[in-house]
Amino acid sequence: MNNLVEVRNLTKNYGKKQALDSVDITIKKGKVVGILGPNGSGKTTLIKILAGMLRPSTGEVIVDGKQVGVATKSIVSYLPDRNFLYKWMKVKDAYQFYVDFFPDFNKEKFHQLLTYMKLSMDMKVESLSKGMHEKLNLALILSRNAKLYILDEPIAGVDPVARDQILDAIINNIIDESSLIITTHLVRDMENILEEVVLIKDGKIALTGETEKLREERGKQIEEIYKEVFGEVHA
Repeated sequence: MNNLVEVRNLTKNYGKKQALDSVDITIKKGKVVGILGPNGSGKTTLIKILAGMLRPSTGEVIVDGKQVGVATKSIVSYLPDRNFLYKWMKVKDAYQFYVDFFPDFNKEKFHQLLTYMKLSMDMKVESLSKGMHEKLNLALILSRNAKLYILDEPIAGVDPVARDQILDAIINNIIDESSLIITTHLVRDMENILEEVVLIKDGKIALTGETEKLREERGKQIEEIYKEVFGEVHA
């Protein structure tokens, strides 16, 4: 089976508010896919469902041939859009937590990423800058030998130097045959690493397709297409 992710007629309601409305998405193995949209568009809700953090109201969500749940959490490596480590931790504590909790954690890859990110095991989590936090979180997430990596706004709020390091780490450390989903509204910085894009507007799929085909068909960069879809929202 070539499809790693299959989302069919997915709807998610929070009380009377509808966050996702009849969403259909298919992601093949080995693809890098951008879920694009401004804040409040539904993209974080979508990836939280894929990561098994939220339950859909209706619809079907399949990852690697299995319904999303306990069975799929072991093959999905998820980076939330906020820091998830305890302030009392040092980097070595976060490392040990992942070693203990995830059988697929690759110790050698983590140490390589830590060196690349210019971080050390004795650094305190509470003393890290926003960019250093993102680098550490990403090193932990990418060090798992997962089938699906999901990164929620991995470069939001970091300086350009940290942004370049993070993008390089993402590009160079994804396992062959694994797929990567990235949510972002920073389209200009991300579009060159995306093979496919899904634009979500008000909980619905506004546009989806292969990045190169969309550029050719419309004669525009993805950032320009994004601006057309979302009006004057800055990408």
